[in-house]
Amino acid sequence: MKIDNSVKSSGALPSGDGRARSAKDSTSTASSSASASSGKVEISSLSSHLQHMEAVMESTPVVDSAKVAEIRQAMSDGLFKVDTGKVADGLIQSVRQMLSAQGGSE
Repeated sequence: MKIDNSVKSSGALPSGDGRARSAKDSTSTASSSASASSGKVEISSLSSHLQHMEAVMESTPVVDSAKVAEIRQAMSDGLFKVDTGKVADGLIQSVRQMLSAQGGSE
């Protein structure tokens, strides 16, 4: 019983403190919104937009499974041809970029 009573009495305090805090917060918010009301609205809008974009990115798959299946099937059928010249050019370009990045950081 003592545990229940202490929980009930301590449970009542946070709700009272919460009201006091919200009153203090609204007072400080009112004073700060008077000085920068347009900035506050823009920040809220930006935050909402960023949250939406994060949700969209999380729902977007990293790998296009349909494209992978298509390439796999083309390879199985012998229809997928690799242009070795393009691959070699891409590798050379990558090495050049890495070397130039290393040379600039030293």
